[in-house]
Amino acid sequence: MNSDELMSVAQSIVAADKGVLAADESGPTIKKRFDAVGVESTEENRRRYRELLFTTEGIESAIGGVILYDETLRQAGADGTPFATLLAGRGISPGIKVDQGAKALALYPGDKVTAGLDGLRERLAEYKQLGAQFAKWRAVIDIDERDIPSRYAVQANAHALARYAALCQEAGLVPIVEPEVLMDGAHDIERCEAVTSQVLQAVFAELDAHRVLLEGMLLKPNMVIAGMKCARQADARQVAEATLRCLRRHVPAAVPGIVFLSGGQSAEEATANLNEMNKMGPHPWQVSFSYGRALQAPVLAAWKGQESNAPAAQAALAKRCRLNRLARTGDYAPDLEALD
Repeated sequence: MNSDELMSVAQSIVAADKGVLAADESGPTIKKRFDAVGVESTEENRRRYRELLFTTEGIESAIGGVILYDETLRQAGADGTPFATLLAGRGISPGIKVDQGAKALALYPGDKVTAGLDGLRERLAEYKQLGAQFAKWRAVIDIDERDIPSRYAVQANAHALARYAALCQEAGLVPIVEPEVLMDGAHDIERCEAVTSQVLQAVFAELDAHRVLLEGMLLKPNMVIAGMKCARQADARQVAEATLRCLRRHVPAAVPGIVFLSGGQSAEEATANLNEMNKMGPHPWQVSFSYGRALQAPVLAAWKGQESNAPAAQAALAKRCRLNRLARTGDYAPDLEALD
């Protein structure tokens, strides 16, 4: 393990007001998003779409890393340049999603645990050869009003995240550790904060036990937010206050950056909440983003699979990147959404 290299890559991903573009949708997920805009999910259409994203002019000023899917890491642009090489040439670190999805946790109805540890050491070595500089593993924590998540489900996912992170650093890849407390359901913001605190406490205890270098990793948590079915929704300031309170209690200052997932929020909500948190700075870590839908939804809506729409689609991505870069410094304002 090269500690200096790990720390350098982790810091570069969140440096200079940058964040992460999550373009690691699995086959079923990208099909669902393509179906919504009338695009057939063929390998070539997926390749064309990812090339549109990665070649958008100026995104390197706001994007320090891109998470890829296995298929995408093996693909290339129309000129034959591998996507990992294309991104690295623009100063953007290529990353790779390495988990194999959340599965039902045996004998714990309603709980899930993420699969993918079997054979991970060998997969990481191959991804490193293909040009990946970091990796990502997502743990899914659901909430109900009473007994989900169980204590065991939290511990099982924390343990898996730490094993993954240790294997990544052994292979020379920066791990993005993603414990996502889902915003599905009717729970209030207080319940989300309590569960998120429990999860983060368990995750960092396991990372410490596995000797993971905190300076050579990034954390990708949920924001502390009420469930989508909750009648009482919090505003941006309440979300920021609850999220930062939770993070300050459980995330060591040694971690270089926190890159939030959007988790089903609209593009505007995710940007506004990030902005509010950065207005409350300074913080011991970089407070940044790792957005998928919150960056891509306007792009897909503009593109619709048509080459003639590519300039408008790239303009939509450039705009969301610009607005989230402003949110990194607390300089975003909702009225900027109306500007081209």
